[in-house]
Amino acid sequence: MALQVFEKSRFKGEVGSGVLITPNGERVLSRLGFDFGKAKADEVSYFEAIDGISLASLNKHGLCDPREEFGAPLYTIHRVDMLNELLSLAEGLDVRLGTRVAEADAEEGFVVLEDGTRQYADLIVAADGVHSILRAEVLRNQEGAQDAAPSGLSTYRFIIPTSSLQENPEFHKLQPLRGNSCCLFADTTRETERHMVFAGIHESDLTNESDEDLKSLMLEEFGHYHPSLIQLFNEAPLVTDWRLDVHEPLPTWHRGKVVLIGDAAHPMLPLGAQGANQAIEDAGALGALLGGVGGTGVSVSAADVPRYLALFERARRLRASRVQLLSKVRIGKETDVEAELRKYADPPGSDVPLSFSERYKHDYGFNVYNKCREVLVAENGGMDPGNFAEVH
Repeated sequence: MALQVFEKSRFKGEVGSGVLITPNGERVLSRLGFDFGKAKADEVSYFEAIDGISLASLNKHGLCDPREEFGAPLYTIHRVDMLNELLSLAEGLDVRLGTRVAEADAEEGFVVLEDGTRQYADLIVAADGVHSILRAEVLRNQEGAQDAAPSGLSTYRFIIPTSSLQENPEFHKLQPLRGNSCCLFADTTRETERHMVFAGIHESDLTNESDEDLKSLMLEEFGHYHPSLIQLFNEAPLVTDWRLDVHEPLPTWHRGKVVLIGDAAHPMLPLGAQGANQAIEDAGALGALLGGVGGTGVSVSAADVPRYLALFERARRLRASRVQLLSKVRIGKETDVEAELRKYADPPGSDVPLSFSERYKHDYGFNVYNKCREVLVAENGGMDPGNFAEVH
């Protein structure tokens, strides 16, 4: 089987920020041979909300032993370190960096590159992000299905090299607060909530110059936070500002020979930290159903691709749509989207997560390989695909 990957980025310089890999994503990455040690990942054992002004603890939720409860740990990891480890796993594949796909034809099965050349395939996996070009091709006759609405929220993002902080006494004062957690510093005194998430700081070669205007705006907005935090914000070499839009679940993820995955299929807000993990689940499901890692080991013919894409969507769309809806609300506000969640209950009428405890069990405890087995069993009239790999 020939495989080509067209990636518009050249991956030059350090981009992105921290990613939380939860057990549902870790399960897939480990199955693929991903080395969390090489990727310099840090384990997380609890979440904590801290008053950003007084530094008093507002709410702390321990995860006990994630390995025991979910079969896998939680990690924080820098996006670039994660990408580099994934690229090492892709060694030997035909990965073409700096190659942008401009359009596609789902029925004929080809993509058109920016230089005008066509590339034909039996299966086209569109992982082209929140501003997906190929999403419109899949949703050709469903106008409005991909519209985004402003959430009224935006996020400042920055990464601080450890070398900038090692001599900073305020940084060392904050370290005991964080411990082995993912911290959210919250301002509960204002009607409009302001949060600052502290997921992790590690060694970096980041050299970008700061956007002083954005940095000044951030310091003005969060200037009433604790002085130790303000000193930390001042160390940020580069500050970016991302507007957060709300995307509703799509009615379908595939048409013809094109299937959407990741942000192309289910763009999410960062509340819940599941965007990357859902993309990883997508990859795990595709691989398993098409005979790859964790799957049947049986090769799928070109004629079978439409059938297996329908199975993939059956395994993934309702699940990812629930997580996507939950991403619109912060922890503890799950009931705000209850009516929407129930539309995507699987099976219909079953329970949906309506509290933080139910939410993280719903997100972290999911085993995408077991779901694929369930879908295949139903497709085969109750017969278990005996050579489907066991994954815990």
